[in-house]
Amino acid sequence: MTGGAAAPTPTPTEAADGRRPGWLASMPGRVRPALAWLGRLTRHQVRFVLVLIGSAWGVVRESMRPNAWRRTVRDEFRLCLSQVVGGGFLSTVITATLAGLMVVSQAVYWLGFAGMAQMTGSILVSVLVREISPVLVGIILLGRSGMLVLTEIGLLTLGGQIRALQAQGMDPFLLLVLPRTCAFMLGGFTLGILFATNALLMGFIITHASGVITTSVWTFFANVLGAMSSWDFVVIPLKFILVGFFVGLGACMTGLLADVDDTIATLMPRGFARGIMTVMVVNILFSLWG
Repeated sequence: MTGGAAAPTPTPTEAADGRRPGWLASMPGRVRPALAWLGRLTRHQVRFVLVLIGSAWGVVRESMRPNAWRRTVRDEFRLCLSQVVGGGFLSTVITATLAGLMVVSQAVYWLGFAGMAQMTGSILVSVLVREISPVLVGIILLGRSGMLVLTEIGLLTLGGQIRALQAQGMDPFLLLVLPRTCAFMLGGFTLGILFATNALLMGFIITHASGVITTSVWTFFANVLGAMSSWDFVVIPLKFILVGFFVGLGACMTGLLADVDDTIATLMPRGFARGIMTVMVVNILFSLWG
């Protein structure tokens, strides 16, 4: 025996750590950056969803206050509405024409071929008017007008003009977001009704010219309207309204929440992806609800 103190007995945890392989001991350091990136991405996306919900309530509340619609706000609303409807008119007509040629004519032809021509109205209402039209109108609004609004507000944010407006006592939400969101909402309804009507009309023209349909255009539209339930007369316009509402609101808030490290090259892909997801979510929620 020696006079020195005995070496301390290692605890089970220390003994286990001592037997742990090197790659296993370094695993937390390797996983931590990936988890941190995933957490930042999740917080960033959840933050925008919460901001979008709060901003939607703010637009609804402020739009009902007469004092919010001052002359400058009304001017912004008129300018944006003319750009949304006028700028998207031709794109809507062309897209609706192509949809009528592909969807309506094919549906009428194959239903007649299968001996189920009586289901033509219900199929067109379910597929074209209720499901396809809101998605395509939302994409047109997003690509034709939403990116323009995003660029405009994003440049104002990155250039410091938004902070200058706040320093002068003006509310950027009332001046920029409120009129543009309401303009997109009204424009979505207008372009949506135009899209559905033109697609059905072009489909009828093609099928009537080819001899698949022998009835008049009034009978064709009467069959389509007769296949719509009372719920469809509420849901379909509401889909167009909400798609336009959230496309415009998402574009405005994406530009308004731009960071100092952002550029237009980073804002536009982010705004487009958010807009597509918004259009799809609104359409899916109404499909599940209905």
